[in-house]
Amino acid sequence: MGIQDEGHAVKKRIIPAVLALGVAVGSAGVPAPAHAAKKFFVIGGGSKTGIYYQVALGVCTLVNEKLGSQGYTCKGQEALGSVLNIKAMRQGLLDFAVIQSDLHWQAYNGEEDWKGKPYKELRSLFSIYRETVMLVTRADTGITSVTDLRGKRVNIGNPGSGHRENAEDILRIYGIERYTDISERELEAQDAARALLRGKIDAFFYTVGNPWERGQKIANRIKIRMIPIDASGIKELVASRPYYVMAAIPGGIYKGVDKDVPTYAVKATFVTGASEPEEVVYNVVKTVFENLDRFRRMHAAFKSLEPQDMLKGLSAPLHPGAVRYYKEKGWM
Repeated sequence: MGIQDEGHAVKKRIIPAVLALGVAVGSAGVPAPAHAAKKFFVIGGGSKTGIYYQVALGVCTLVNEKLGSQGYTCKGQEALGSVLNIKAMRQGLLDFAVIQSDLHWQAYNGEEDWKGKPYKELRSLFSIYRETVMLVTRADTGITSVTDLRGKRVNIGNPGSGHRENAEDILRIYGIERYTDISERELEAQDAARALLRGKIDAFFYTVGNPWERGQKIANRIKIRMIPIDASGIKELVASRPYYVMAAIPGGIYKGVDKDVPTYAVKATFVTGASEPEEVVYNVVKTVFENLDRFRRMHAAFKSLEPQDMLKGLSAPLHPGAVRYYKEKGWM
């Protein structure tokens, strides 16, 4: 078995276990990817019912169709969220990943989960769509504001997900103690949706692009309410962080949610590591932008993508392969 094939086989065995189960795997004993030789790579997405996974699948579809004749093979991988995507990429278990812009900034600058251990090898490629922070509840729970969560069963998200970090910030700002004021759950997004439908939880947090297909299905089955997240403390948080913006969940997308719901948002960003070969990154970035019309049609959240906006909201330095393409296009 050659170096390239060995790296392919190792990733096929290791990645599903690490990303599907959220197990922290150290780099010891894991063969380092042969970046200079390989054209097989893995993109870490998110939950199968979320949009990150659709980004990973969409990029891989384009790469496999357009670059397959050059020996490229791309696999879009289900994963548990931004934090674990970054950790897996740092350990060589992923080549590319989709992550929230707030976690993107924190990892590169050594804040929060990366305090004292910044990921300075993180490299930006492009941003994608805006993700609004949602608090979804059944209409019959009596919850009309974040403060009404006291005494309720609330899903804050699985460990390693970006929306869990957002949920923790919101609860802190609204003065709600996780361990005493609410009955906390730590479910993945798809499990939280099922739990709400079955009456097993009263509300859940999720950070996602609109329209969120799973959310539309929930709203078609039960009456829901989306709760405003716009207290003065939230606005102060947004003003103090370069990766946040005040936003709104548009009315009319989810049945029963007729008016815009004020909240805040991050951007989904597409990243890699500094060691990824320039030629590979260049070809991946070029393939996405040269086929952007096709990519826009892959999900409703992608339909308004414009190149100039996709170069915004990035915290880590651009990878040289991306820079090469953007200079060719006269975008920088």
